[in-house]
Amino acid sequence: MYSFDSRIRYSEVGEDRRITLNAILNYFQDCSTFHSEDVGLGIDYLAEHKKVWLLSSWQIVIDRYPSLCEKVTVSTWPYDFRKFLGSRNFTLTDGEGRMAAYANSLWAYMDLETNSPALVASEQIEGYHLEEKLDMNYAPRKIKLPSDSRIQEAFPVRPHHLDTNHHVNNGQYVQMAMEWVPEDFIIRQMRAEYKKQAVLGDMIIPRVHAADEVYTVALCDEQGEVYVIVEFQGTEKGTCTF
Repeated sequence: MYSFDSRIRYSEVGEDRRITLNAILNYFQDCSTFHSEDVGLGIDYLAEHKKVWLLSSWQIVIDRYPSLCEKVTVSTWPYDFRKFLGSRNFTLTDGEGRMAAYANSLWAYMDLETNSPALVASEQIEGYHLEEKLDMNYAPRKIKLPSDSRIQEAFPVRPHHLDTNHHVNNGQYVQMAMEWVPEDFIIRQMRAEYKKQAVLGDMIIPRVHAADEVYTVALCDEQGEVYVIVEFQGTEKGTCTF
């Protein structure tokens, strides 16, 4: 297991002084990046071998949103490698060791020269040390967008949406999708299924469906092909104790 300690910063909280979903996602993403860098399998290693790990799906569950200045520990570990896929768990615990949020993720190992999946190299498997998968309720990876979803106003990919892979960062997609979640809705689970990459200048056309305690947002290209589908499950603020 790889872990690092932190403290909830002002830049990571919303109007309610609690950490945002996007900040939790960023903590998890940073933790996996730190892990890769510290075992010598980070960005430079991948660039040298012309490979990249692309996120295929997220499932993040939030039991409690820690408050401003709370001390937290972020942890991650891989639990499975299979052909060109890798699976990784994450946890966010508070200063007393109580679980606040946890996640499952699936990643695809890609060859940048052929733009196709590549078998995970033995040095990757040896470097990461597989551990037992987290005891949690694992949701399906696939997300279905209801047929009666509604098209919303299109917008372009901006420079601040991009990461070191020169396409939209996985967390930025989730932030985009949250624009259609009401402010009084407390997200308890977020699932995301990533299908294709958006780059600078691409137009994104949202398709949104709202149902009881579930909001589903597909971010699509101009031909209707899906970049990502994001599903938010939760409760109204009036029924929430955080």
